[in-house]
Amino acid sequence: MRPKIYLFGDSITEQSFADGGWGASLTNHFSRTADVVLRGYSGYNTRWALKVMEKVFPVAAGGGAPLAVTVFFGANDASLPDRSSGFQHVPLDEYKLNLLAIVAFLKKQWPSTRIILIAPPPIDEDARLLYPYVDNPSGLPERTNEAAGRYAQECVAVAAECGVPAINLCEKMQQLPGWKKAYLCDGLHLTQSGNKFVFGEVIKRLSEEQISLETLPADLPLISELDTNDPLKSFEKI
Repeated sequence: MRPKIYLFGDSITEQSFADGGWGASLTNHFSRTADVVLRGYSGYNTRWALKVMEKVFPVAAGGGAPLAVTVFFGANDASLPDRSSGFQHVPLDEYKLNLLAIVAFLKKQWPSTRIILIAPPPIDEDARLLYPYVDNPSGLPERTNEAAGRYAQECVAVAAECGVPAINLCEKMQQLPGWKKAYLCDGLHLTQSGNKFVFGEVIKRLSEEQISLETLPADLPLISELDTNDPLKSFEKI
């Protein structure tokens, strides 16, 4: 069996297997060395994610420990409690505790698995007013960039406390002039460029954790490795 890389998160993860998505790009990148497994749940926050951890990653599951798990939550937790998506809101202190619990569960389940925390992206508040997910009678954005930044910082702090790597998308994306239109299609979810950016950051962190095409063998002989005079001979060693 090929080793696995799990992607665990909300809609930004669930949508990542779409054409040009960062998850689809990971699948293509590791096509002969590892299986990328999608576990994205649109609309979920860390409170709900923690509630379903044993369902998503059952203790009795076979196949061995995955190479890595990305944990990408916070965009919904950071919804403002008094706005239209307030039912998704998780207070910042609880968000921290939930992330700590998620990491602890994964470490207990698979001590050798690399865990990468991905902080929520920045928010284009004007675009959020143009693309509301539910009725918004207040006329105010249900998310703000300021709130997203606080949750992103907390995510990075949790990663440091747990000794695992983190990707601070909220900070990194805003370093590009024109990031709102370049990276976000509706003020929150990713454009093709945004997906490419996330893919690059994840590949970088995986490589730093010694997970790359250079460190992972192909699961079967490559065409370039076959003896053109006797191709079947290459399979005798399998």
